[in-house]
Amino acid sequence: MTNLRSLDLNLLVTLDVLLSEHNVTRAAERLHYSQPSVSVHLARLREIFDDPLLLPGPRGMRPTARAEALREPLREALAALELAVSPEQPFDPSMATHTWRIAATDYSESTVLLPALGALRQAAPGTRVAVVEMVPPRLARQAEQGDIDLGFHITEDSPDALHRMALFTERYVLVGRAGHPRLKRKPTPAQFCALEHVIVSPDGGGFFGVTDEALAAVGLTRRVVLSVPHFLYVASVVASTDLVAMLPARLVAGNGALQAVEAPVEVPGYEMSMLWHERSHRDSAHRWLRELIAAKAKAG
Repeated sequence: MTNLRSLDLNLLVTLDVLLSEHNVTRAAERLHYSQPSVSVHLARLREIFDDPLLLPGPRGMRPTARAEALREPLREALAALELAVSPEQPFDPSMATHTWRIAATDYSESTVLLPALGALRQAAPGTRVAVVEMVPPRLARQAEQGDIDLGFHITEDSPDALHRMALFTERYVLVGRAGHPRLKRKPTPAQFCALEHVIVSPDGGGFFGVTDEALAAVGLTRRVVLSVPHFLYVASVVASTDLVAMLPARLVAGNGALQAVEAPVEVPGYEMSMLWHERSHRDSAHRWLRELIAAKAKAG
């Protein structure tokens, strides 16, 4: 470590050229240095490596065994360093082979990822997408460790440590099966409370949510008869029964098996955001993916 700390990168570049040319004069010409400067560099390198490195020979300079051992590792290291500090190349999605890892719920899979999937497959056919379970308390850690590239979560509960981009604002509507006899028009508060409701409880088993909070504020309660952990199952339930649910409007838009009406109570909506870590904030491929997803989500 002492030698590494004392090394000047310019010395290594000089050594690489000397090992290629075996001649101080030609090395100086390639490096655009004076011959005395290259000689000073060589003297410093001999001191650092405790080896002559290059010895006088009948046809220029002859590398020592130590210098020969350094040749390839040095060339590879300098090439890797040059690649690392070179300006970032524009991202070409058509040639990309990335595997994107995205943390999402079934709701954000349907409302954020699905609208972008067709464009993603068309523009970057060599890439893959792995959707992993979105667990809010783990989100920041997963992003920091590189376990995920992106996460989708409501802005209000998003970790402060992550970058975020607001995608859209969501609102709730009252949803039942197409032709539901009690949803021909907006129900009264009493009619709304008399319906049998399904609720989404991400933590499992809950029968009280934001709709119940809004009702409680005006002294009302509703009949919640089914609690499930996923939004998409709720859509299936209400499409095949007379149960109803308060669901995000984007989730049910265009579903001919369902019909939606405005609820008689105002239920607060939420803002959906895309989240990522600083480690990938400036990466051109990552930026391309974020822009594609954001454009499709905002268009919806």
